[in-house]
Amino acid sequence: MAEAREVERFPATGGRVTGILIVIAGAAVAVLAVAERDESWALPVGLAGLTLGAMAWASMLRPALLVDGDFLVMRNMVDTVHVPLAAIELIAVRQVLAVRAGEKRYVSPVIGKSRRKLTRAERAARSEQSKQGEMDYTAFVEERIRILAEDARAERGVTMLSDEQQALAADVRRDWDWPVIALVTVPLVLFVLSLLV
Repeated sequence: MAEAREVERFPATGGRVTGILIVIAGAAVAVLAVAERDESWALPVGLAGLTLGAMAWASMLRPALLVDGDFLVMRNMVDTVHVPLAAIELIAVRQVLAVRAGEKRYVSPVIGKSRRKLTRAERAARSEQSKQGEMDYTAFVEERIRILAEDARAERGVTMLSDEQQALAADVRRDWDWPVIALVTVPLVLFVLSLLV
């Protein structure tokens, strides 16, 4: 029997500090609105602060990327996708990390390159001035997941683009995170209603 893999987490490449600052700003606005609750503007402004904070948390702080056992787990804003490593056919990091399994593409905003880094990398590749042996973090993550996928296929005896691999792609699972959806949508709906009343 194959040895169980440990959970391997990949830290985000950006957006965490900005996300924390926006959540703090949203909370400060909500607290200010509670303190001034007798004012006519307090309710809409407080709900706007809650909405801003909830959306910043869900989109910038909540997403995660990890390998748990035989699955690549991509926790996004309102869902979590579990992709069997052996089902991964292609992986690429551009502005987001994207993997293809079967006929579908799954993305994670946790790992990505800015437009500026993409432009620099393209120029360096064209001019062949990139140093051999150096690997940035996004390339490391891309290569690490590629290796884990190859190992998972080898353990199962699955070849690339085979019927067995296509069958594994059917095991991709997407779980909707309903509490997070409620956390983001309820303040937004209440904010809109407060503007209409």
